[in-house]
Amino acid sequence: MKNNLLLFLFSVVLAINLNAQNGPEGILFASTQDANRLTQAYMNPAMKGLIYGMNNGWYHTAKVHKKFGFDFSINLNASLIPSKDEMFSLSNLTSVNQNTTGGSITSATIAGSENDGALATVNFDEDINGVTYNYSGTFEMPGGIKEDLPLNAVPTPVIQASMGLPFKSDIILRYVPKVGSDDVKGGLFGIGLKKEITDWFGPLGKTPLHVSLLATYTTMGVDYTIVDENPNDNFDIQDGFVDFNLNAYTVQAIASLNFPIINLYGGLGYTGGNSSLKMLGTYTVDYNLSVSQRELVDPLNLDFDASGFRTTLGARLSLGFFKIFADYTLQEYNSVNAGIAFSFR
Repeated sequence: MKNNLLLFLFSVVLAINLNAQNGPEGILFASTQDANRLTQAYMNPAMKGLIYGMNNGWYHTAKVHKKFGFDFSINLNASLIPSKDEMFSLSNLTSVNQNTTGGSITSATIAGSENDGALATVNFDEDINGVTYNYSGTFEMPGGIKEDLPLNAVPTPVIQASMGLPFKSDIILRYVPKVGSDDVKGGLFGIGLKKEITDWFGPLGKTPLHVSLLATYTTMGVDYTIVDENPNDNFDIQDGFVDFNLNAYTVQAIASLNFPIINLYGGLGYTGGNSSLKMLGTYTVDYNLSVSQRELVDPLNLDFDASGFRTTLGARLSLGFFKIFADYTLQEYNSVNAGIAFSFR
């Protein structure tokens, strides 16, 4: 299950298809600078969605456990990608040109339709050891995976446990050891601290209202070995490798009204994070128009970030130690979260 969780997250983020030229590796036909720009724009919605998703689902009540009380929860977050981020412009590039009618063209991001990848031409010069080489050819931008994403959202499943500590506080943990196959390995660690401050407000301590402060941090790393499954195409890959890392954090003030069966909760705070993606190895690209080859070493080095204020509102149904909860968060990429918990206070 842990292995499947990481493979699922990673496939959503990268959507790498090494069996055809119109996979993301086709972008390497462009100059190194443009290839990084194109990949950055193509991947940006998934990276943002993953950062926002990793900061969701940390709580379903502001009330903390008694000392050494605990709960275990399973939930699914989904960061909704705005329609404006389904396409991007192939303008302001030095090596990529409109293939047919001129003017700026657009292509799908990873959040767009699989049929909206633009066909483009490249034509640029590169100086190698004092010799100028001209490279020209065509490539197809990868389409998106919108049709494979429910509600066009980036899903982030979460499994976590929390335990009550002294001084009216909870520690919350998310952990997946580095697991995987020979081609994909990854691990995840998240930690949160929730401190109830209801007593700071005097008489509120005698009401169903609970107030807490929450701070969390998550880090995830995945290594992906690229296997050249089609050595007869326009690419030759040696020691292909993708290194992906993500860090996400949130700080929030949360409150809940805790009744015997129904619990209403919400939070206000700030969320953010960053991620990096590096494509390492040696890639030899054949250009079909200029009949020439170009060798690329470690061609992609990308950084992504997302941040902003967030507001959450949710409800929880309590059936003894069994809980069902759902909430909605307003932020740059609005998100929904739903799950179940087994709580022993």
